[in-house]
Amino acid sequence: MVVKQELERQGLHPEKVTLGEVTIREESLTPAQEDTLNNALVNLGFERIDDRKARLIDAIKSKIIQMIHHTDKVDLKVNWSSLLSEEMHYEYNYLSNLFSSFEGVTLEQYIIKQKIEKVKELLFYDELSLSEIANKLGYSSVAHLSNQFKKITGFTPSDMKKSRNIDQNRKPLDSIS
Repeated sequence: MVVKQELERQGLHPEKVTLGEVTIREESLTPAQEDTLNNALVNLGFERIDDRKARLIDAIKSKIIQMIHHTDKVDLKVNWSSLLSEEMHYEYNYLSNLFSSFEGVTLEQYIIKQKIEKVKELLFYDELSLSEIANKLGYSSVAHLSNQFKKITGFTPSDMKKSRNIDQNRKPLDSIS
């Protein structure tokens, strides 16, 4: 109700107001209207998230997925903050804060979870040793990989490989958060 009242107070015509989403009759807002609305919403404890930000989040996810799932090897020395900043043309702090506010996890956690999904895939196909998997995904050691894997899944890579429940525990890449 507060959001609806604020929109009406600013001369806008809300057609639908639900939790996390508002549809207004106006097709576009002037930059001044956007600024006024953004400031008013922030004062009320809300934030307007526009499509540009959502597209940026999708671009970040796509780059991370491409680097982890669609390359032959993840460089151990890859600096994710520099890489994402250069690719997206924004400061890393902005990207990190935006990503966390949208996704509820940090960029670092998201990258780790993507790597763990790739480890599950590689374990399932059973073509590489754990040492080769660690090397392929840019881990400094098998121990580092194993520790992260256990934190995320509750299993060691060896236990999961033995159980053959890997496929049941795998997630679609776009549902990882």
